[in-house]
Amino acid sequence: MPNYLLIFNPTSDRGRAARKLEALKSHVAQRTDVTWAATNYAGHATELAATAADYDVVVAIGGDGTVHEVVNGLMQLELSTRPRLGVVPIGSGNDLAAASGLPKKPVDALDLVFNGTPSALDIGKITDQTGRTEYWDNTCGMLMIAAMNIQYRKITRLYGFPAYLLAVIRGILQDFHLTTMQLTVDGEQIEDRNLLLFSIGNGPREGGGFFTNPPAKNNDGLLNYVQAPDLTRTTLLRILPSFMNPKPNKYSFLIESEFATLTFAADRPVPIHLDGEVWGDDEQIVTAATVEVIPGAIQLIKSR
Repeated sequence: MPNYLLIFNPTSDRGRAARKLEALKSHVAQRTDVTWAATNYAGHATELAATAADYDVVVAIGGDGTVHEVVNGLMQLELSTRPRLGVVPIGSGNDLAAASGLPKKPVDALDLVFNGTPSALDIGKITDQTGRTEYWDNTCGMLMIAAMNIQYRKITRLYGFPAYLLAVIRGILQDFHLTTMQLTVDGEQIEDRNLLLFSIGNGPREGGGFFTNPPAKNNDGLLNYVQAPDLTRTTLLRILPSFMNPKPNKYSFLIESEFATLTFAADRPVPIHLDGEVWGDDEQIVTAATVEVIPGAIQLIKSR
């Protein structure tokens, strides 16, 4: 009989998640195969998942940040002892859950954990110029995309998608910087590009509903990217609504492709977020990195 470790973050969704947890606990109160573990600080979910080899399934109950931490913990375990992953989305963005077709209602998502079938989930990996490494499951946003993420963290009076939208607008107005990047994609050196934003996607969307990489699928063994070159603020604001639509990009000036391994070197520090978590900023300086995909690294419970 499988046993389950349920890791939950009571501070997800800017503290609103705690109200949803009691309903989830009540829903499985009669089960004897579950163990609950609350996170108490940043990185705690990673520590809990990294010591969970004796469990069959580790469940991330929270937002994309909680899933990100759990994934990084699971990736520390050998493949032969790596538990399956379950996700119960109770955050503000829930982009991995959306990309994987998981139920929106937390109780339904929890039921799926117990009754669903695992499927392969690709995982991204990034290593910077110092050898610092981290895994990510949905998106690796750079340049203005990451600056928008940092802006989001400063917003306290709005919630959910409106807060993300305001962060995007602030980023366009306040963080308008070109960066020259030397790129090598699957071994082929690309002509230097002057870029405003650069988003790598294992899934199609980030920020709770911005479809930066609509073609991306998290089980095809590849990562996708979109790059915006030297555009004006007016142009970026004009095309912003298109990123809220899951249809393919219609603008020829946006550069899109897919890859297995990509390296870059930049002429200035590159802001980076991984699944919404800041990884490159004024304290963690990143000027060069390698990004790669690990196909089928985790088994995600996602269908009945």
